[in-house]
Amino acid sequence: MPREAKAYLYDMRQAAMLIADFTAGLDFERYAANAMVRAAVERQFEIIGEALSQLAKLDPETGSRIRGHRRIIAFRNILVHGYAGVDDMLVWDMVATRLGELLRDLDLLLGGG
Repeated sequence: MPREAKAYLYDMRQAAMLIADFTAGLDFERYAANAMVRAAVERQFEIIGEALSQLAKLDPETGSRIRGHRRIIAFRNILVHGYAGVDDMLVWDMVATRLGELLRDLDLLLGGG
């Protein structure tokens, strides 16, 4: 795997870990009521999506080993281009149902899992 590919993986893992930290102990209602947490989580998902998009261009084989990679990139585009109408429930669903899977994939690719 090219060195730059590992950098993108590390960036994604760091952003995913920040999302986990920002949302620890929250339920949807507390998440939705906290504008600062919502903004922070959305920003980290943007970073994940952009890093994955760049990884997919640099090393398509590695990028495709992240489950749902196309959906993650598409989600980033929704956040960036549809910022005025971001659905908090959609973002929360990504936190609650996809974040753990993403972290597991990243750990495997980085050799830690």
